[in-house]
Amino acid sequence: MTQKEMIETIVKALDLKRAEDIQVIGIKDLTVIADYFIIANGNSTTQTKALADEVEYQLKEKGVMPTRTEGYQGAQWIVLDYSDIVVHVFYKETRQYYNLERLWSDGENVDVSEYLTED
Repeated sequence: MTQKEMIETIVKALDLKRAEDIQVIGIKDLTVIADYFIIANGNSTTQTKALADEVEYQLKEKGVMPTRTEGYQGAQWIVLDYSDIVVHVFYKETRQYYNLERLWSDGENVDVSEYLTED
């Protein structure tokens, strides 16, 4: 599965469960951590878990398993590490507090509007 296909699958999974403000940031020129961060948030810890679960489910259906997951217990910030793509699913207030978009503002913002459904 290519990175583009993974990004599309992840964004569509997040959108399916009504994630807010889905952002994809290209960071491969800035760090060796990953090539892309995908950031989204839910309005409750229940929704946050559902968002992360949907991403895991959709990728598992395509044979892709996360290298590591963190944060399911508190569901304030769940991290799904797929090596070159790291998915950050936040509870809304936690996302505002950490503001990863500002920390990685030198990264490339990837347009994912084509993967989103219109409301």
